[in-house]
Amino acid sequence: MADPGRFGGLVLDWFDRHGRKDLPWQTGPTPYRVWVSEIMLQQTQVATVIPYFERFMGRFPDLTTLAGAHLDEVLHLWSGLGYYARARNLHRAAGLIVDRHGGAFPLDFAAVTELPGIGRSTAGAILSLGAGQPWPILDGNVKRVLARCFAIEGWPGKAVVLERLWSLAERYTPVERTAAYNQAMMDLGALVCTRSSPRCQDCPLSGLCLAHGNGDPSRYPGRRNAPLQPVKAIRLLLVRNGQGEVLLEQRPPSGIWGGLWSLPECGMDEEPRAFLERRYGLKADGAGELTPFRHTFSHFHLDIHPWETRVSGGLSGVMERACLWYNAQNPEQLGLAAPVARLILTANERKGGPDGQNGSLRQTEQGG
Repeated sequence: MADPGRFGGLVLDWFDRHGRKDLPWQTGPTPYRVWVSEIMLQQTQVATVIPYFERFMGRFPDLTTLAGAHLDEVLHLWSGLGYYARARNLHRAAGLIVDRHGGAFPLDFAAVTELPGIGRSTAGAILSLGAGQPWPILDGNVKRVLARCFAIEGWPGKAVVLERLWSLAERYTPVERTAAYNQAMMDLGALVCTRSSPRCQDCPLSGLCLAHGNGDPSRYPGRRNAPLQPVKAIRLLLVRNGQGEVLLEQRPPSGIWGGLWSLPECGMDEEPRAFLERRYGLKADGAGELTPFRHTFSHFHLDIHPWETRVSGGLSGVMERACLWYNAQNPEQLGLAAPVARLILTANERKGGPDGQNGSLRQTEQGG
């Protein structure tokens, strides 16, 4: 097995010459900035995250500001990144830090891992990159580098494989320059030791890498036998009032698009007009089907069947969730599910805009 000193030296030498050092969260790194970036980067590429991170930091420059914000605003700035539980956990954790730690991000490993949405690797990244502490990390990129270098068989999601990878991460993470080493390992996985077509000729570890020596680096890490993704179908109702405003409903805090605002959802086997009258006390005045489209989540496909209508009368009926009338010319106030935002935008462009309204929001009390 490779000597830790030699291994770390090769990684750090490569980082000094080729590593990424100008990412937004690397400028004036703090535990808070690193935390936000690490949560955003979970299952999301760096290029996608950068503009979201910059907007988020512009609005929430510190923990106290984030903790004091309304969840709607946090979700709005997260719209399009997906995996919205990350944003809800981020907001909840900020509140807990204010309550428990006076608004200062905790620097104790156990205290960090007690926060919602923060596991062992994320805690290690926050404390090493943001506070200079010597903790190992094991994100997807690091797993791939270690699995190939030491020819670790099996899918990293299996407990026995994960334990082996953590053992390697602990063994090879140096006490000195831990932040640079951890960033280097992530960079190696993202830029050189990529999932497909790894650039072994550019890798500082190629002389130590067992997978490279065997001539089959793509064999590692092992992959899970993914089941076929199921397909679900829903009908979303694009409902406009006489002023051209669109009816939105806040989704439950858990499940898809949790906590975001969306169009009312009607079962495929239910008649939309009857649904609108029963649930909202609204009478449809003309209606039409819009072109269905598919939105893919990590674990299933969702076929969305839009249905558009105008209605008369005010909201009544037995509403199970908070509702509001929304004018699309002022979309900065709340978090919309990305497919819903696109659907409203497309419908408005087709109709030449939402009847020239000035972008107001009118909250409706939740009934029932």
